[in-house]
Amino acid sequence: MKTPLKVSSVSALHQFLGLKKPSNPLISIFNFEDIQLEQETLLRGVTTDFYTIALKKECAGGKCKYGQQYYDFDEGIMYFTAPHQVLHFEDALLDRIKGLAAIIHPDFLQGYDLASVIKNYGYFSYSVNEALFLSEKEEKSIMHIMENINTEIDAGMDSFTQDLLVSNIDLLLKYCDRFYNRQFLTRKKVNNDVLSKLENLLDCYFKDDKLTANGIPTVQFAASELHISANYLSDMLRVHTGQTTQQHIQNRVIDKSKELLSLTAMSVSEIAYYLGFGHPQSFHRLFRNRTSYSPMEYRQSFNQLNNH
Repeated sequence: MKTPLKVSSVSALHQFLGLKKPSNPLISIFNFEDIQLEQETLLRGVTTDFYTIALKKECAGGKCKYGQQYYDFDEGIMYFTAPHQVLHFEDALLDRIKGLAAIIHPDFLQGYDLASVIKNYGYFSYSVNEALFLSEKEEKSIMHIMENINTEIDAGMDSFTQDLLVSNIDLLLKYCDRFYNRQFLTRKKVNNDVLSKLENLLDCYFKDDKLTANGIPTVQFAASELHISANYLSDMLRVHTGQTTQQHIQNRVIDKSKELLSLTAMSVSEIAYYLGFGHPQSFHRLFRNRTSYSPMEYRQSFNQLNNH
């Protein structure tokens, strides 16, 4: 496999894709139909220093690989990459792809709140197979904002340009966040299957006493076992349960600890080590944070209830 090509500037990406020189060195929007690449070049992965927001539609046969996942661009979708992520295109029929891509260098956002806020949008760390599926109405909204950004870029710089561009980028990201949350709700069967698999995974993990040997399961472990990205799993859970994956796992740990505190004679320290905590103090702190009781106070209150 070839080493991914490092592309550090917007101008370098335009040159790589066979596009004309960008109007602005830090931000650009281009049409996929304008890309000109040789097949040999196409098969090479690319890693960039900027954010990519892509809307693709009407691609027959094109495939994109992100990590170990593939996605067929048979329908209009959006996907997002953050700086330093690697993207591979394989057998993509570029003459059949329509849509737009926005590339934004982090330096363009410096001095604006969006420079830090953009890092909070989890979808920049989703896998391509977790792409955003747009309705026709949603697609029109996204196209309208991206076309406004493109028009502003081409109009040239004045004292208002950067403020207007950053405001439109912020609006674009907020719409994408809204549409992803909608997707988590409308794709209920797929999401419920994932949530069921998560519960089964944690059930097996707890029953097989893996806690003592391997510690509390991490978000990354759960996501890997479910073959989805950690951010996508947490965002899905947050929409459906109001909690992140980490909070969900911690709740399961607390439930297990309550069972041990109420039904066994194990000491608090023994329970802590059994649950995979390196130090009893860590268990004590988590238990109090989640229940407002210390483990011993919970055991005593449970015993008092049973004695009445």
